[in-house]
Amino acid sequence: MTQPTSFSGRPAAPAPGAPTAELRVARLRPHARRLFWSALVLIAVAGTVGFFTGNLPEPFEDWMLWAAGAALVLVLVIVPWLRWLNHTYTITTRRVIEQSGVFGRNRREIGHARGYTISERRGPVQRMVGAGTLTLSSGVDAPFRLVDVPGVRLVHEVLADQVEVSQILAHRDSHGIPVVPDED
Repeated sequence: MTQPTSFSGRPAAPAPGAPTAELRVARLRPHARRLFWSALVLIAVAGTVGFFTGNLPEPFEDWMLWAAGAALVLVLVIVPWLRWLNHTYTITTRRVIEQSGVFGRNRREIGHARGYTISERRGPVQRMVGAGTLTLSSGVDAPFRLVDVPGVRLVHEVLADQVEVSQILAHRDSHGIPVVPDED
């Protein structure tokens, strides 16, 4: 029995019962609009430190100004940027994985083969930038939320397709269709 040929750009389905490789479909971070206020703080601190360097009243010195500016940049710019940078959503052909944490790693995942419902929520600002929040609910575990995902409509379609394909393959493999080797 041979496998049907695929349409251009689409991989052929694996043979029944054959293990399938897990492929990465997409890797995302939450929308970068969360860094807007951090960027404004960075600009304001740079302008303030530049303006007041050499112009401070008598009891204060320039190193105090630079230290305060560095502390503000560390707390209000660097830490939020690191939190954003270390929060990823990965969609593979088998599951959705959320990883977060700067110093310690937190990891959650949900498999496509179990099946889940996908709900989408978009606020007014999220609609303007094309982002949204997806909630994946399997009915058994706590809902899995992908918060502030860029390109939310496309991600929603990709997740729906992955669930459908995974369930079709799981159903096909559960029926034990024998594989007849080609005789050449």
